[in-house]
Amino acid sequence: MSKKVVLITGTNSGFGWLTAHSVAALGHKVYATMRDTNGKNAEKAKALSATENITVLDVSLTDEASVQNAFDTIIAAEGRIDILVNNAGYSAMGVAESFSTADVQVMFDINTLAPWRLIKLALPFMRKQSEGLIINVSSGWGRFSAPFFAVYAASKFGLEGLSEGLHYEVRPLGIDVAIVQPGSFPTEMGQKSGTGSDTSVVDGYQAIADYPNKAFAAIGQMFDTNKPNPQAVADAVVNLINMPKGQRPLRTVVDPSTGKFVKNANEAVAVEYAKGIIAFGMEGLLK
Repeated sequence: MSKKVVLITGTNSGFGWLTAHSVAALGHKVYATMRDTNGKNAEKAKALSATENITVLDVSLTDEASVQNAFDTIIAAEGRIDILVNNAGYSAMGVAESFSTADVQVMFDINTLAPWRLIKLALPFMRKQSEGLIINVSSGWGRFSAPFFAVYAASKFGLEGLSEGLHYEVRPLGIDVAIVQPGSFPTEMGQKSGTGSDTSVVDGYQAIADYPNKAFAAIGQMFDTNKPNPQAVADAVVNLINMPKGQRPLRTVVDPSTGKFVKNANEAVAVEYAKGIIAFGMEGLLK
C-alpha cells in the first residue's frame, strides 16, 4: 500500500495512542491530535512527536476554528487527507435522569458532533481524490443501550446513524466509511468516566442503586477472565486500512467478552436493512 496521510483523534492515551503508533509503523504519515500539548499532555505529545512518521497537533475537537486550523495545517503540508480515524470520545454512566441537558450536550458534542466536524472537512478532499477512508470508533453500546449508559449509548447511536447512512452514500464515490465497535477494555477513558450532574434525583433510584456496582464487578471479572488487550482495537483499524477499497465491512466488533451479542445483532440487522434499501429502490447502493 502506498503511503497515506492519516488523521487520528484522541491520541494521548488508550486506543488512539496505540493506533497512532501502529499506523505510523506501517510507514503512513500520521497526524495525531490531542488537547493541551503544552500542559497535562505535554509528555505524551513529546513522546509521540519523537516517533517516526508522527506529527502531533493540539486540537480541541469541540472548537470549529481549532479543527479547521488542524485541517489547514495538514493540507498545507501534504495537499491531501486519505484516512480519518475518529477515535476521541467521552464516557459517562449513571441514571439517565441525573444527566442535565447541558450534560447531554457535552456528550453529543464530543462523541457525535466532533466526528462530524472532521468528516465534513475531510469529504471534499476525499471526493476530489475519488478515494478515502473514514473510521469511526463507536462502541458495543452503539448497538444496544444499557441501563446507566443511556446517554453515552445515545451519543454512540448518533455516531453510528451518521456512519451507516454515509457508508452507502459515499461508497460509489470511492470512499469507505467503517465503524469499529469496541467492548470494555482497561483504558484511561474508562477510568475517567463521568456521571450526571443532577444529584438531586439519585435518592429516587435507591431501589436499583446497587446495579451499577454489579456492572462494575462483572466488567472486572471479564477483564480477569478474558484479559482484553486495547491493542486489538488498534489492530482492527490497521486491518481496515490494509483492506482493498470497497471491500471494508461497515461494522467491526472488537470485544472478546460480550462481542458475540453485538456481532449477532449486526448480522441480523444487516439482512433486514438490505431488504429496506431494496424496497426503497436504492439496491444499487448495496453493491
